[in-house]
Amino acid sequence: MSFVSSMTGFGKGESNNEDIRFTVEIKTINNRYNDINIKIPKFIRGFEENIRKIAKNKISRGRIDIFVSYEVLAGSDTKIKVNEPIAIAYKKAIDELSGLLGLKGEPNLDTLLKMQDILEIQKTDGDSDINWMTLEVALNQAMNELTAMRRIEGAALKQDILNSINQIEILINEIYESAQTVVEEYKEKLEKRVSELIGNKFNLDESKLYNEIVFFADRSDINEELVRLKSHMKQLEDTLKEGGVIGRKLDFILQEINRESNTIGSKSSTIKITQSSVEIKNHIEKMREQVQNLE
Repeated sequence: MSFVSSMTGFGKGESNNEDIRFTVEIKTINNRYNDINIKIPKFIRGFEENIRKIAKNKISRGRIDIFVSYEVLAGSDTKIKVNEPIAIAYKKAIDELSGLLGLKGEPNLDTLLKMQDILEIQKTDGDSDINWMTLEVALNQAMNELTAMRRIEGAALKQDILNSINQIEILINEIYESAQTVVEEYKEKLEKRVSELIGNKFNLDESKLYNEIVFFADRSDINEELVRLKSHMKQLEDTLKEGGVIGRKLDFILQEINRESNTIGSKSSTIKITQSSVEIKNHIEKMREQVQNLE
C-alpha cells in the first residue's frame, strides 16, 4: 500500500429502482477523529447504521458528511402521505415568526413542502430490501468517487512533502560541512583577537585559551543532533513511501524533527548554520500544514 489519502474530498452517486431514485453526496474535511454525520430521509432512517458501517470501513479519519436525498419516479406505485401534525406545527411556527418580525403574508405551499418530514413515503414490507440495495449502489458510487479524489490530492501532498525532505537533506549536509570547521575558525579568531588586545606586552596563557576553545567546542557541538535529524528524516520518507493511514505518525515524526532543528538553531555559532537552520524550520512548518490534511 503505497498511496496516501487527503482528508478532503467529495463524491456523488445515483441509483434507482422502478419507484425511486436515490442520490448520495459525501463531503469530507480534516478532523483528528472519525466523525461521521448522516442526513437521511425519515422513511429510510433504518439504513443509517448500515451507511455508518460502510463509511467507517472506507474512511479512517476525517469529518464525513453524508447527504441522502430521493426522487419518486413518474409512474411509480409509491404512495406519499402528508404528516399533518408536522405540517400544522411548521405553519404555526412560521406564523409566530411573521408576527414577531412584523412580516405580512401567509407561507406558500412551496415553502412548506421544503420543510423536513412534511411528506412521508408509505412503506410496504417488500420495499425495504429493494430500497437498501438501490441506496447501497449509490452509496458505493459516491464512496469510490470520494476515494479517488482523496488519493489524487494525497499524491500531490506526498510529492510536496518528499520535495521538502530533499531540500532539508541538502541543508543538513551544508550544516554538517560548516560544523566541521567551526571550532578551528573560532580558535583562529580567538587567538587573533587576544593578540590584538594584549600584543607582546603579556605572555599568553595557553591553558586558559585551550579551556575556552574546549568549552566552545562542547557548547556548539551539533553532531548528535544532526545524526538524529537524519534518522528522523529517513523515517519520515520511509513512512510516506509505505503509505496508508499515516497522518498521525507523520505528525509525531515532524515533532521530533522540529525538536532537533530547534536545538541545532540554539547551538548555532555561525551565520551560515543559522540561515540553514531557519530554512529547515520553514520547510518543517510547510510539511506540518500538509500533514494535517493527510488521513
